[in-house]
Amino acid sequence: MQPRNMSMSGVVDLAAVKAAQEAKAKAEQARAQAARQGGGPGAVSPADLVIDVSESTFERDVLQRSTEVPVVIDFWAEWCQPCKQLSPVLERLAVEYNGRFLLAKIDVDANQMLMQQFGIQGIPAVFAVVAGQALPLFQGAAGEAQIRQTLDQLVTVAEQRFGLTGLTVDPEADPGGAQAAPSRPAGPYDALLEAAVQALDSGDLGGAIQAYKNVLNEDPANEEAKLGLAQAELLQRVQGLDPQQVRKDAAERPDDVPAQIAAADLDLVGGHVEDAFGRLIETVRRTAGDDRDTVRVRLLELFEVVGAEDPRVIAARRALARALF
Repeated sequence: MQPRNMSMSGVVDLAAVKAAQEAKAKAEQARAQAARQGGGPGAVSPADLVIDVSESTFERDVLQRSTEVPVVIDFWAEWCQPCKQLSPVLERLAVEYNGRFLLAKIDVDANQMLMQQFGIQGIPAVFAVVAGQALPLFQGAAGEAQIRQTLDQLVTVAEQRFGLTGLTVDPEADPGGAQAAPSRPAGPYDALLEAAVQALDSGDLGGAIQAYKNVLNEDPANEEAKLGLAQAELLQRVQGLDPQQVRKDAAERPDDVPAQIAAADLDLVGGHVEDAFGRLIETVRRTAGDDRDTVRVRLLELFEVVGAEDPRVIAARRALARALF
């Protein structure tokens, strides 16, 4: 596969002036808060510049770190021969660039939801996250000169538009020291939440669901548990489904509530958020009574997966209200 999208023109499309200003402000707030709490990035070792990331660590290691430094994501798999050519180049350049970007490696076989959320059609695929803003860099094997040009553009945009100057690298620093969180007292539900994450990592969706429910039984407002439960239940629902058959059933039976709900679940897992919401809102319009309430409840569950502050959720809530009333 030939490399594509090697320019940074996507940054302009992704971050129009208002979005860029908001992202920069959020990055500055995050850095200021970390400094106040004594949790700034500090010096890192060269070994800390390349990290393995999973679905459970993505928010911490990619989204949160992107307020300090541009995070380049290398989507790869063990069976992918072009990945074996590209990944060592990216790892070497991460060290050579000396903290101007962080390289996050994601195994797509073990983290398929992330692959779907990024809309990846083939690997290797390389993305960047800057101050919480995601953008594609290139797909397929690429020459080192092209990669360097793209990385140069990335770090320039990160510094000029978002104020990210990168990490301080100390060859004598202990590996992993930069990511060690400041010590704090364990919260009352930390053990249960950690058990839920470990269950997810091991594929024990039932165990994860029960662990999150245990937290919510004691603390119904716990946001981390509510989000985790919604995600785990979604993964459990789509486990074992035949996507082709589900979509065929939904297309042939537009008034079949279970068929539309199953298709919406698959839409969301595949990263097609607006399609999932639109499908269920249209089903609400066509149904009444218990069927309508069943669809409404599932839609609210999907809102939990995406997050209440997501603009797509806000827009869908308005559309749902119009459909109901």
